[in-house]
Amino acid sequence: MSFLEELNPVQRDAVSAVDGPVLIVAGAGSGKTRVLTYRAAHLIDLGVPPGSILALTFTNKAAGEMKERIAGLVGEGSRGIWMGTFHSMCARLLRFEAERIGFQRNFTIYDSDDSLSLIRSIMDSLGIPGQQFSPRGVRSRISLAKNSMVSPKAYREKSPDPMAEKTALIYQEYERRLKRSNAMDFDDLLLKPLDLFAHHKDILERYQYRFKYIVVDEYQDTNRVQYRLLQELAGHYRNICVVGDDAQSIYAFRGADIRNILDFEKDYPDCKVFRLEENYRSTRTILAAADGIIRHNIDQIPKKLWTSNEAGDLITLRTCEDDRDEGFKVVSGVQEESLRRKLDLKDFAVLYRTNAQSRSIEDALRRSGIPYIIVGGVAFYKRKEIKDILSYLSVIANPADTESLLRVINVPARGIGDTTIGKIRTLADGHRVPLMEFLLSKELEGVIADRTLKAVRQFHGLLTRYIRLREEISVGELARALVDEIGVLQDLKEENTTESLNRRENIQELVSALTEFSEKQPESNQEAKLEDFLAEVSLVSDVDTAEFGHNAVTLMTLHAAKGLEFPVVFITGLEEGLFPLGGADSDRKELEEERRLMYVGVTRAKQKLYLSWAVTRYRFGELSHSSRSRFLDEIDVALLLPEGGNRPRSSPYRRPGAPAPGVPVMRRQKKAPDDSEKYFSDVTPAYENESQDAFHAKVGSRVVHESFGNGRILEVDGSGDNARAVVDFESVGRKNLMLKYANLRPQ
Repeated sequence: MSFLEELNPVQRDAVSAVDGPVLIVAGAGSGKTRVLTYRAAHLIDLGVPPGSILALTFTNKAAGEMKERIAGLVGEGSRGIWMGTFHSMCARLLRFEAERIGFQRNFTIYDSDDSLSLIRSIMDSLGIPGQQFSPRGVRSRISLAKNSMVSPKAYREKSPDPMAEKTALIYQEYERRLKRSNAMDFDDLLLKPLDLFAHHKDILERYQYRFKYIVVDEYQDTNRVQYRLLQELAGHYRNICVVGDDAQSIYAFRGADIRNILDFEKDYPDCKVFRLEENYRSTRTILAAADGIIRHNIDQIPKKLWTSNEAGDLITLRTCEDDRDEGFKVVSGVQEESLRRKLDLKDFAVLYRTNAQSRSIEDALRRSGIPYIIVGGVAFYKRKEIKDILSYLSVIANPADTESLLRVINVPARGIGDTTIGKIRTLADGHRVPLMEFLLSKELEGVIADRTLKAVRQFHGLLTRYIRLREEISVGELARALVDEIGVLQDLKEENTTESLNRRENIQELVSALTEFSEKQPESNQEAKLEDFLAEVSLVSDVDTAEFGHNAVTLMTLHAAKGLEFPVVFITGLEEGLFPLGGADSDRKELEEERRLMYVGVTRAKQKLYLSWAVTRYRFGELSHSSRSRFLDEIDVALLLPEGGNRPRSSPYRRPGAPAPGVPVMRRQKKAPDDSEKYFSDVTPAYENESQDAFHAKVGSRVVHESFGNGRILEVDGSGDNARAVVDFESVGRKNLMLKYANLRPQ
């Protein structure tokens, strides 16, 4: 029990409440992962068999970290826990039970690219033009239908418009082709277990009795299918513990339903509720800003985050001329903070609402020679050369996988063109048999040229040979032999370009990953199987593969930033119509989700937060004028240090007797005896006179800047509020400063 002493009182109570339903409302930075880890370790410490514990997370990365921490607390005995994402755990369950619902255990998991390819193929066969009906839009509608547990038949009956009508036709054929290919998409991994439980009560009871204790991370992000799964699995023992923060529910577009966490107490009236409100991550100033924003939401569980951390710096609010200016202001902020705080580049994150916003920031970073990484770029397992090899392996694991076979039938080039592939596929579809079986059909004779038919048969022979070899050699050996035989590494080497050599290294890295996988015994102590590796990589998310170890500034969307933290954070593009997105005005629930997204962004920052908006911005190729986001006006001005634009309004929380608002500077105060200053006591904003009369800037003058130190004025331009100076500082070089804000002093 000694490790429980490391928890604060509320955390300890939450961990110790092991029986019955439990809701843990975990505010940002409150030690949620620690509570989950210690709860699982505590159960094992009490004598609960690890195999009786089901722990569900939302990323493989989170699951891996929790496994290591639990093992560190209770040793190797924890390895039997069923821990992972909803999708990976359901895939694991279906590997055992798929035959009960008409699938083979070696089913293929189609990722979003595979699903999109299949939908395009179906649209072509049905004569539905992709220019008029977006394949991506169709895929999104089918996914939302599945998340809402709407069948193709029910969807067809509710089709209110031409897009929905066409989607219903595609949805029906999509399901038929998935079944014929012995394949499931991501949504099926959650739906099929429900189908299994509904038709086979004996299987449901087996898993209900197996999982005596269920722990769920990020419960606010669950959809209705996941909600139903948990209701079913916890139906016997009712020992379900959910952990989450309604204020961080930001995935409605993926089907997440905030009602799941808001209504937990209604679903389980006897549940115990614990609120983790002490934040260990951020300064008091940052938490006060986050609280000021989220309090405007109606749908929420009341809580109040607090911290014993210092008040820290004010939040810098930057008004930028345009998105280009915003990019360069991000660069200046990185340069200044890295020098002042002695931080590495990996300690900085730039967040934005949409991926398109990264361009101007990337341009500024490149021009300044600052390295950066983008989370959400082309992930390793989605690169073309990697997908090609994985498609070969998918067909070897599941010969019925038509989409994977079509991807590689002419990779490397075998003289099997698109016209030939189209003929073969049409004939195979007419016979309703998997394409692999049809490649040897005599009906192809006379339909395609003899030379092409020979290439098709050789391709079939190649695959057949490795399908047999799969039972005789390890996964790693199989991959090495396959890559050597198809000659892809040699072809890329002979091409001898930077791109081809990078692709060659990627394939070699994939072979290494397969070898490493085959050498590691899985938790079940069974031989590593090819389909297990394919399932594992198909469920990897962008955050799982993000290379955060590099010393580079991290760029990502606000959605991708959830669960992460950085010493310094920049939130950019805070303009109406961009953040919050246009359209949120007309829907309260959408606006509240946008506000929760802002809350998530703010609470990623540990020491310093920058907020910026641009007066003008290029959008859709046109220059548009913007107004600042309402979220900025929801932050008390006493917490803000504005740069550019208008002066802040008067604040009801300004210290009595303080000068009127002007240019905020940090001034240390003795700790106040009470809470009269509302948010913090040992650091308060004070204001200086806006004029620079006390120091008249002249070319050649030696000056001192609070952050940059000693320097010499090289140029002076403009007058009054628009006066600027170029100053050459000894520590950081030249800086272009607005004199109104620079607060320069003579040396």
